[in-house]
Amino acid sequence: MVAIIGLVIVIGSVLGGFLMVKGNVLTLLQINEYITIAGAAIGGVVVGTPGVLLVSLANKIKGIFLAKPFSKNTFLDLLKILFELFDLGRKDGLLALEGHAEEPEKSTLFQKYPTVASNKEAVAFLCDSMKMLVGGAGPHELEELMELSVEVKEEEAHKFSGILQGVADSLPGLGIVAAVLGIIITMGFLAEGAEVVGHHVASALVGTFLGVLLAYGFVGPLANNVGIQGELELQYMACIKHGLVAFSKGNTAAVSVEFSRRSIFSDYRPGFKEVEDACKALRGAPKAE
Repeated sequence: MVAIIGLVIVIGSVLGGFLMVKGNVLTLLQINEYITIAGAAIGGVVVGTPGVLLVSLANKIKGIFLAKPFSKNTFLDLLKILFELFDLGRKDGLLALEGHAEEPEKSTLFQKYPTVASNKEAVAFLCDSMKMLVGGAGPHELEELMELSVEVKEEEAHKFSGILQGVADSLPGLGIVAAVLGIIITMGFLAEGAEVVGHHVASALVGTFLGVLLAYGFVGPLANNVGIQGELELQYMACIKHGLVAFSKGNTAAVSVEFSRRSIFSDYRPGFKEVEDACKALRGAPKAE
C-alpha cells in the first residue's frame, strides 16, 4: 500500500505541476512512445535474465504491492515461535521438534503464527535446520550450514535489485531512442508548417520525458524497495540462524531468543521487555501438539 501511495504521489506531482502551467495532458499521451520505451526495456530484461529469474523477479515486484510488509510484529511472531520451539526442545528433548520440522503445514504451532507459516522459504530454512539438529549436527556444523543459506540469500537480494536498477539506468537512453525516432518522423513534416512540426517535436520529446520519469520516479525506487525487502528477508533468516545456533549450544529458550532479537534491525526489533512478557505469557499457555 505504501508503494502504491508513493507512485500516486509521483504521478500526481508531475501532472499537477504540468497542469499548473496550463499544459495539455493529452500531449503526454503518445502511445507510440510508451510502447517503444516500455517494450525495449522489457525486451532487454528478457534477453538478459534467465526465465526462472524472470518469474522470481515478477513475484518480488508483486510482493511489494500485494504482500504484507515486514513489521515489528512480524519479527515478534518469529521470536515467539522460536521460543516455543526451543522451550519444547529443552523440556521434552530434541525429538519433540521432529514432528514440527517434518510437516510444518500440519503443525498446530506453525498454524498459530500465520505470518511465519506464510513465509515458505523461511519455514523451510528453519525446519531443515531443525532436522539437522535433531539428526545430530553439532553447533559448529549447524552454524556453517545455516550461514551458507544466509550467504546465498544475500546474493539473491542483490541480484534482483541489480536487475531492476539496470533497467532504471537504461530508461533515459531508451527515452532518447524514442525521441530520436520522433525527430526522424518530424523531418517528413517540415513542409507542413510550424504548428505541425511543433506538434511532432513535442510528441518526440515525450519520449525523453518518459524515459527519465520512469527511471527516477518508478523503476529506480522500485529497485531500491526490492533491495530493502531482500535485506529484511535476509534479516529474518539471520534471526532464525542466531537463535537456533544459540539453542544448539545449550542455551535456554529465553537466552537463545535474545540472540535472535539482537540480530534484528533496530527499526524492526521488538523491545527486551516486550519479548520477555510475550515469552512469559506463552509459558502459561497450553502447549501445541
